[in-house]
Order: sequence, then structure tokens, then C-alpha cells
Amino acid sequence: MPTTMTRPTPAPPRAGATPRARRILLTVGAVLTAAVLVRAVSIDADSPLPSALSDGVTLAASVIVESLPFVFLGVMVSIAVQLWVPTRVMDAVVPRAGFARRAVLSLLGVVLPVCECGNVPLARGLMVRGFSVADAATFLLAAPILNPVTLITTYQAFGWNDGILVSRLVGGFVLANLVGWLVSLHPDPDRLLTPVWAAACASASSATSAPTLRRAAGLFRSEVSAMLPALFLGAAVAGLIQVAISRDTLTSIGGHPVYGILALLLLAFVIAICSNVDAFFALSLASSFSPGALVAFLVFGPMIDVKMLVMLSTTFRVRALAGVTLVVALGALTLGLAVNALV
Repeated sequence: MPTTMTRPTPAPPRAGATPRARRILLTVGAVLTAAVLVRAVSIDADSPLPSALSDGVTLAASVIVESLPFVFLGVMVSIAVQLWVPTRVMDAVVPRAGFARRAVLSLLGVVLPVCECGNVPLARGLMVRGFSVADAATFLLAAPILNPVTLITTYQAFGWNDGILVSRLVGGFVLANLVGWLVSLHPDPDRLLTPVWAAACASASSATSAPTLRRAAGLFRSEVSAMLPALFLGAAVAGLIQVAISRDTLTSIGGHPVYGILALLLLAFVIAICSNVDAFFALSLASSFSPGALVAFLVFGPMIDVKMLVMLSTTFRVRALAGVTLVVALGALTLGLAVNALV
């Protein structure tokens, strides 16, 4: 296993600072602005279409408002890790062996309690610093669950009832490390990355300039220009899907031991709610769904949702994301069934 620092301190990767990214950002911003204007002029309308559009815009805006601070925080933490965390510190904290290495990375969320949106730029920063794709994937999936904010809110919502808290933490750890192990088995994990991001990581290996505030500003501009278009687009898609799928339809099958779990997996994918507060949302469903369904919701949602997939598409190929989504969904389903069988 290579050492933690297989690449020297990088120059700012320019993957996000492209004309295409800026065009996407401007286009999505224009669409959202137009939608807000339509909502403003149609608040009192009786037509179902303006009402649905209004709901979709409200839901999309709520996802953006909820996620944006964590994206900026994640970018800033990522820059700090890339530029100012000494190599000797990283080597001292992170083991070199495969499983132990990924297990420790799973617990980084304890000291970096950033939600799933902020973890995307942080995981990108880890890859630039020389961590493998498997390392970054493990951290990316585990950190939203294995952090003190999520732990506290889940305890406040459920306490120790039905083993929901323990099942969420243990299940999140196991599932994230399972995905990391599967990624590590790939003969060429770098092929799971988009060509643009793989090139950015490769070019970073030849950078030797000293860390400065100017470099930090360049990194910030690059990451934000990559993340914001994906966040806005993912939020718009999440709002559209939530309007299109009736939540009453999902909750009507909540009592079924299998269909209830599948319904909450779908709901977690659609609503794209932050892992720091999703336990309180799940609590509102506790009277209609089994404990296993709630655990599946609380594990799957922080790892995979429609907003996250769009953001992750800046870094990973679509085929890789499809495979990770399938593994996480099957793992969450299995965990939910096991909880239902034991409770």
C-alpha cells in the first residue's frame, strides 16, 4: 500500500473552472430565476400547473438553502487539507494498510462534521492529496452518518428505541467500507473518475509551488465553479421529482415489511434532505413505517440521493455511480430487513 502522500502538494486543479461549467451555472440560475418569477405571479392562481411549479421551486430552493453553507464549508476544509495539512500529520493519523486505512477515513466525519454536500469537495481534496479512489469513496459515504451532529440528532429523535441509532451507525460504517473494498478491487480505480477530474489529479502530481492565499483563492474559485452548477441542477431535479411523486402514495404502503423499506429508499433518494436533520423527518414517519424502513432511510439517504448523484458526476463516471448506488441500495435494503427481523 502506498504512503498517504503519493502526490506532492498540488497546484489548483482547473477541472471546475471551465466555460462549460460557467454556462451551466448561468443556465441553471436563469431557469431558477424564471421559475421564481412564475411562482411569484401565480401564487393566487387556481391552476394545478402553477401550483405544482410553485411547490417544485420551493422544494428546490429549500435544498439549495440547506446545502449551500455546507458546500462552502466543505470547499474551505478541502483547501486547508490540500495546502496546509503537513504530510507527516496525515501519515501519522492514517494507516497504510487497506482496511485499517479506510476504517480510519470512515471516522474522519467525527472531527470534520460536514454534511454530504460538503463532503464532495473534501473527498476531491483527499484524492488530490494522493488518497486512492477507494479511500475517498469510503470517506464520502461514511462521513455524513459517522459524525457527532448526526449522532446527536438521531439520538434526540429516537433515543435507543428499536436499535435505530446503533443500526444507523454500524450499518453506515459497514456499508461504506464494503463499497470502499469493492472499489479497491477494481484493476484500475482511476478509470472510475471522469476524464476531466482524473487529468486534474494527474496534473497536480507535478506541482511544487508553496501554499499561498492566492493559490487558496484559485482552488476556491475552481471548486465552487464545479460544485454550484451541480448543486443547482440536482436541487432542481429533486424539486421536480418530489412534485411528480405523491408522498401519500409512498406512505400508503408503509406497513408492508418489504415494500415499506423500498418506499422509504425511494423517498430518501427523492427528497435529498441533509443528514444533520433527516432523523426528525424520519420520526414523523415512525407511526406508518417499520423500524427497518426507518433505518434504511437513514442510511441510504445520506449516501445516495438525486442531488448527490448530480454533484458526484463532477468526479465519478456515470457507470461508477450506478454501481455504487446499486450496492448501497441493496445494502440498505438488507439492513432494513435484518432490523425488522430482530426487532
